[in-house]
Amino acid sequence: MLFWRPVLSIPARCSLSRSRQMLRFSLIALTVLTVSQIGSYLVNTHIPLGTSVEWSSLVHFTHIRNMGGVFGMFQGHGWIFGAFSLLLISALVVYLWRGREIQPYEYICFGFVVGGGGSNILDRLLYGSVVDFINVQQIPYWHYIFNTADVMVHVGLWPMLYFSLFPGNQKHPD
Repeated sequence: MLFWRPVLSIPARCSLSRSRQMLRFSLIALTVLTVSQIGSYLVNTHIPLGTSVEWSSLVHFTHIRNMGGVFGMFQGHGWIFGAFSLLLISALVVYLWRGREIQPYEYICFGFVVGGGGSNILDRLLYGSVVDFINVQQIPYWHYIFNTADVMVHVGLWPMLYFSLFPGNQKHPD
């Protein structure tokens, strides 16, 4: 019996690398979504709506519901932000899967963005609104309350901004 191993062509190697990157993207997105949903569940079940728990002098956990969008804008129209987020997440996945010359950091960064955005969409489906609870104290003119999903979106967006402004500083690990 002849045992042979086919030699991968260049396009197949690129496809294999893209599959590996998509797996990395998916694992990050699912981990972020899971952690964010655990946070929403714990706040929803342990902190009554409208109340605060002081975690430290800097951070309070204040359970509020955001029925709108970013920074609480357009209250009562959260479905618009949910629909837009779903469209954006779909476009990001298509971009990563079909785009040319996608950098490895894009898979990682977009994993955080998609996981955080997906968690906020899931909050809207499960609770009818986004569960916000991180209330940072002692910052002048700051009165916003946000959640872990929002933090994860920023964890993904800020490096993307940095790499866009300073493209020569990127490493290309595989």
